[in-house]
Amino acid sequence: MAFAFFSLNVELCILAFVVCSSAQLSPTFYQNTCPNVSSIVGQVLQQALQKDSRMAASLIHLFFHDCFVNGCDGSVLLSNSANFTGEQTNTSSLRGFGVVDDMKAAVENECSATVSCADILAIAAERSVSMSGGPSWNVQLGRRDSTTANATLVKTAFASPTDSLSTIITKFQKLGFSVTDVVALSGAHTIGRARCQTFSSRLYNFSGTAKPDPTLNSCYLSTLQSACPQNGNMSSITSFDPGTPNTFDNNYFINLQNNMGLLQSDQELLSTTGASTIFTVNEFSNSQANFFSNFSNSMIKMGNISPLTGTRGEIRLNCWKVNG
Repeated sequence: MAFAFFSLNVELCILAFVVCSSAQLSPTFYQNTCPNVSSIVGQVLQQALQKDSRMAASLIHLFFHDCFVNGCDGSVLLSNSANFTGEQTNTSSLRGFGVVDDMKAAVENECSATVSCADILAIAAERSVSMSGGPSWNVQLGRRDSTTANATLVKTAFASPTDSLSTIITKFQKLGFSVTDVVALSGAHTIGRARCQTFSSRLYNFSGTAKPDPTLNSCYLSTLQSACPQNGNMSSITSFDPGTPNTFDNNYFINLQNNMGLLQSDQELLSTTGASTIFTVNEFSNSQANFFSNFSNSMIKMGNISPLTGTRGEIRLNCWKVNG
């Protein structure tokens, strides 16, 4: 009982810290110092999307990683240094760093040493969703940048494609998210791609059975096996949503209803017997407006995870390295 009481107090302290920190953020933070920052970021993103349609999903993914590891502090953007190992070294799924650097350079050209890399990444995530056909929201701003990174925490803080539903929910709840938030944020997989290696076990050797995952739609299974042959290149990529791969919509949830979730962690939202997520999956599949509203709220909540504000951290001049 003493241990449980101690754990409860730790969780309450974490949540209190998040709430107090997020209260200092504001959508008008740069109103006087860099009023065009959102437009600048959006212009760079538009150019990037013309060259690579995957970039929207990649930037959203970067923002997720940044916030889940020590909060939304831009630490995911830091390269290795003499003082720490960058978070990028513990995952091969991150991309888009060059585009963030271009955004930072464009912002610095107009508002020198004013806007943090953490805020640029938050804006980039919102612009990526909106410019892909999804919702828009007022991005809370005022974050400062971390001067260190935590590569060790990457493997434990962020949900794995093979994590059970209960494990994923637990990881989210530790950061103050509800089950509805879990389902809504999972909907980010309505755009983007995944490497064959992240779901190949579902195609050939599910849970050590030497058989495919029985929850997979048989036609979809054949399509995925053709895209990811058993002895083929496991670095090949496949769209999360084969129907509208670059459009942010609610097709992700409709796909789940048809047993066409790409990752095991996707399909488990609906296939886990008695799961608390099933009702919400069905709700979002029936109403795109409902999904958009909840996704926007969940993204704002995620952007409020332990930001550095006030005098903590710094405004990095280059997103990939600490000042000086």
